[in-house]
Amino acid sequence: MFNINKSKMAKKEKTAITIDEKEYFFEDLTKEQQIIVNHISDLQRKIQSSEFNLQQLSFGKDAFVNALKEALEQE
Repeated sequence: MFNINKSKMAKKEKTAITIDEKEYFFEDLTKEQQIIVNHISDLQRKIQSSEFNLQQLSFGKDAFVNALKEALEQE
């Protein structure tokens, strides 16, 4: 499990990252670790976008199949 949350600490906001129920702060990670986190975040966004697009495509395909069935029944 991977999750990113903003939290307030001593009037400074830090970005909390939870991995396998253990919390880390983005600002405390090395540059290499921060780059990896950024890749993970970007991949999560892309996966969510792809899932959304797949839902649209599936719905569109189903609508065309239903339209074809209706057209065939009218003959």
